[in-house]
Amino acid sequence: MSYIEIMSLEKFTIETVLSVKRWSDHLFSFTMTRPQAFKFTAGQFARIGLCVEGELVVRAYSVVSSPYDETLEFFSIVVPNGAFTSHLNELTVGTDIYLEKVAYGFLTLARYQSPEPHDLWLLATGTGVAPFLSMLQDFEVWKNYQSIYLAYSVRTREELAYVDQIQHIVDVFSEGHQGFKFIPIITRDSSAVLNQRLPTLIETGDLENIAARQLSAETSHVMLCGNPQMVEDTKNALKGKGLTMNRRGVGNIAVENYW
Repeated sequence: MSYIEIMSLEKFTIETVLSVKRWSDHLFSFTMTRPQAFKFTAGQFARIGLCVEGELVVRAYSVVSSPYDETLEFFSIVVPNGAFTSHLNELTVGTDIYLEKVAYGFLTLARYQSPEPHDLWLLATGTGVAPFLSMLQDFEVWKNYQSIYLAYSVRTREELAYVDQIQHIVDVFSEGHQGFKFIPIITRDSSAVLNQRLPTLIETGDLENIAARQLSAETSHVMLCGNPQMVEDTKNALKGKGLTMNRRGVGNIAVENYW
């Protein structure tokens, strides 16, 4: 029995690609079938795999879909000559794809115990917006938080994906919630309302100004997902505002660590 056969039988199911959407030359998303037994919490990631030259190559991807969707959606960047994404970029409808049976990750709202839910800040760069789209498709999030801010930073306008879908999510899930604000950031567009990096916008107060709310150690839950440098720099900027890392349920700042 081959390595792939062993792995697929023990840890993976074989699913089917249902759709592929190209956002730009190097950004795309795709949907796939979801086995009934696959469970996840909004914010978690799945491990998906492709057969490349006889080997099963596996990578972790945050789930875009709602935990209640019948299909799974993922958002990916194309890394030039990447061992995985260059092959993933060739996906077509009907392609077989491997899905590990268990979801992973602790970038979930259940980790917050203190402070209690009040204002939620979801800060993302690039494909890091994926887990936050999943969270926003959970009615409990809208029920528990009085204010929700999604700050989504990209380099160019063409990279600003899911804008229409974000509005659709708000229309469907918010049930009249008045405390949501979408904050797009385009760092290479001088005409954009916000065009600086997230840590800079926090340090200058511009992010809080456009949100019309202050980041607070007493009330704010802040989640970060994106490139490692953004995550590190933004953590430091938030700490400069008096916020603390969430550990054992206590604190403000949560990040994903699978990068």
